[in-house]
Amino acid sequence: MPYQAPRGTADILPDDINRWQHVEHVFGALAASYGYREIRTPIFEDRDLFIRTSGETSDIVTKEMYEFVDKGGRNLALRPEGTASVMRAVIEHGLCPQGVIQRLFYFVSFFRYNRPGRGRLRQAHQAGIELIGATGVQADAEVIEIAATAAKSLGVADLVTTINSIGRSEARAKYREVILSHVESWLRDQTTEAQDKARKNPLGLLDSKDEDAKKALVGVPSILEFLEDESKARFDKLQQLLTDAGVSYIVDPMVVRGLDYYTETVFEGVSPSLEGLSIFGGGRYDNLIKAIGGSATPSVGFGMGIERILLAMEANGLQVSAYKPDVFAIAATPDAETTVLRLAREFRGAGLKVTTDPDVRSLKSQLRQADRSGAEYALIVGSDELSKGTVQIRSLATSDQTEVQIEQALREVTSSKVGA
Repeated sequence: MPYQAPRGTADILPDDINRWQHVEHVFGALAASYGYREIRTPIFEDRDLFIRTSGETSDIVTKEMYEFVDKGGRNLALRPEGTASVMRAVIEHGLCPQGVIQRLFYFVSFFRYNRPGRGRLRQAHQAGIELIGATGVQADAEVIEIAATAAKSLGVADLVTTINSIGRSEARAKYREVILSHVESWLRDQTTEAQDKARKNPLGLLDSKDEDAKKALVGVPSILEFLEDESKARFDKLQQLLTDAGVSYIVDPMVVRGLDYYTETVFEGVSPSLEGLSIFGGGRYDNLIKAIGGSATPSVGFGMGIERILLAMEANGLQVSAYKPDVFAIAATPDAETTVLRLAREFRGAGLKVTTDPDVRSLKSQLRQADRSGAEYALIVGSDELSKGTVQIRSLATSDQTEVQIEQALREVTSSKVGA
């Protein structure tokens, strides 16, 4: 085969698209019920936007970002995550002036050059929420509630939601020194690059997947011990709000998230069936909009990996029905084609899914197509039916067949579907 999808990408085929549409429908309807509106942003942005938001030391920037120079000499990058583009749009279009609270949701593809694996692609897809302009901890609780509710509504029965607080700048500064002191002996044996990266962002070690780094961190004190009094009170209230909302959670001090822009609340959702892969993650990022040129604007949100939520749904035994037409309309003889096409349009106008054979092959061939399509009924019109003004309605599951007047066909099929 001369051409194949690039490594780390995947075609979403017609037999799978119904599952994707189901996720998007459930997520979008849930977000809208909380007052969120959809936003769509470009697939690529100024490279510096992602450097400023993700952090110069993050793996996204140092190893994974797809960068290019366009014909105008501009340094651009394919988006590696969804939040930065949304926040850029908020600033550019003045979507959240002082005193306004803005709720947005999105569906995006994003790109990271990493080692492809189960639930880890170079082009992946994400659903996300951004709640902008709210300082209160109720906003944090709201987005966590949406994330957990979305996962549960999509059939992830084994969902485990973990929460943490990484406090404010003073607490994080103290905790960075604690981490570096704890891993000092291990760090001496690492490469110069790894040492520099760890010293610039020690909290990033807590998010490391490296087994040696995890061992070096065993016994490190919890960041919760270093929180300011206000942050402690805020985190206590967050837990109470989640409990009141019926959201199950676990406090995990090792949850820090991999991006530099987080402050205070951070959280993740995992499905044990995916062996530790997170299906959603997010937190509060009050300094993000200011970091990319806007005025200081508190914000909180999350992203949910669509590929991963689909894997979790499958692992939890949730099946989404594949697309099937309701009716396959058959012209048994060439002179019935016009009537069959008119019938098909009438049925579609009533909200039914109807397909036909555009080549008007033999009756036997069209019946085989109807069976393969998974349609519930076949409408059959030939010369005999034309002369009588009738149509044959065949149940493709039982092969039972009824002849009715053509003007009664729609009523007959819809009443049968309602009674089924």
